[in-house]
This record gives sequence, structure tokens and C-alpha cells, in this order.
Amino acid sequence: MDKLITLSVGDEHHLRSGKDHIVYAGMPSEKVYSIVQRKRKFAPYIGWGFAWNLFFPKEQSSIRIDGVNIQVENVTSNEIRLRVE
Repeated sequence: MDKLITLSVGDEHHLRSGKDHIVYAGMPSEKVYSIVQRKRKFAPYIGWGFAWNLFFPKEQSSIRIDGVNIQVENVTSNEIRLRVE
């Protein structure tokens, strides 16, 4: 079942159990949007391990992060609307 998610800049979403978290990082240019892929923490007392920015052309509506298929329904500089499979 698909899940509709809307993220504002800085908002986080956990893709699913055992998968990474994503954070919407906005649009560094009018034709590119960015999503941060953040690895889950490995122990409760340790902070987040590492993360990196992924950059996609605005017209790319189908992406895959940590093995999870994501459809980008709408993207603006302030917000992104995703359908997570």
C-alpha cells in the first residue's frame, strides 16, 4: 500500500523498518531538488552515523532510495509531496 508523504524543508521521514530516513533539503536551483539520505543509528546511545545529499532533476518523478521506490508527485523550493511504495 502506497503512503502519501508531504515534507517541508528540514522535515524527516523514516522510509520503513530497517531502512534509512530521508530529509527534504529544498532546491539548490530551480531545476534541481535535494533529498538527504540518513543512515539509521546503530545503538540508542550513539548519534546518527552519516548522511549525504542526493540531487535529482526536477522533472525526475521516480526515484529509489535504500531499495524503496518513491514517486515524486510535486516539488517546490519549500515542500515535496511523495508517494512511498
